[in-house]
Amino acid sequence: MQAILALEDGAIYTGRAFGATGKQWGEVVFNTSMTGYQEILTDPSYCGQIVVMTYPLIGNYGINKEDFESPRSFVRGFVVHEECEQPSNWRASYRLADFLAREGVIGLSDVDTRALTRHLRNYGAMRGVISTESNVPQELVEEARACPYLTGQELVPAVATKETYILEGTGHRVALIDLGAKLNIIRHLQKRDCEVIVIPPDATAQEIMAFNPEGVLLSNGPGDPVDVPYTITTVRELIPAVPIFGICLGHQ
Repeated sequence: MQAILALEDGAIYTGRAFGATGKQWGEVVFNTSMTGYQEILTDPSYCGQIVVMTYPLIGNYGINKEDFESPRSFVRGFVVHEECEQPSNWRASYRLADFLAREGVIGLSDVDTRALTRHLRNYGAMRGVISTESNVPQELVEEARACPYLTGQELVPAVATKETYILEGTGHRVALIDLGAKLNIIRHLQKRDCEVIVIPPDATAQEIMAFNPEGVLLSNGPGDPVDVPYTITTVRELIPAVPIFGICLGHQ
């Protein structure tokens, strides 16, 4: 089955569909990692985005049950040069295509992803539509131009915890403000025997300090800091009171 990726500037990339079918829009970005596609697909930071992988072969070690960064995938499309249909790894539980189909993510292979990456590098991330339904590229270009920008979207609330919860530990007490935290952040804190208090992004400084944390970690997450003004207000109030560090969105 054919699939098409249309960018808002009129660029068209055609290839073979795998995974889910349908049509989806998103911000088209690229990733140059040689491995770690499972982590990328399940990283909440990519919520709302169509991800292009520059490494030429993706899916060769399948999908396993241990390396998820969240319980589900948040990407809206996945573009590769070549999809490996027969993975070979002792940890693999299923194929990349099967995972994408389960998660409702449209995959596009047989694309010159390095040329696409150069295009994005030169002109910047842009809106795009990926589709298995339409064979009229110009219609998809017009749809891409009509898509909303990610800035201003409620991305963080869609991926962050709604309620505070505590992961027990006997070491340092760390408050993790969840903006879309990867599970690996929590794993590393637990590995160091930290008591981790996972807190929603709209929690106030007073609510956080009530737990008497020894430090506050602002997690990764999708979108732009301008879209989480409540977290910015909280951090300003926390700065004089407790050590703070951040990752990805939390560092911005």
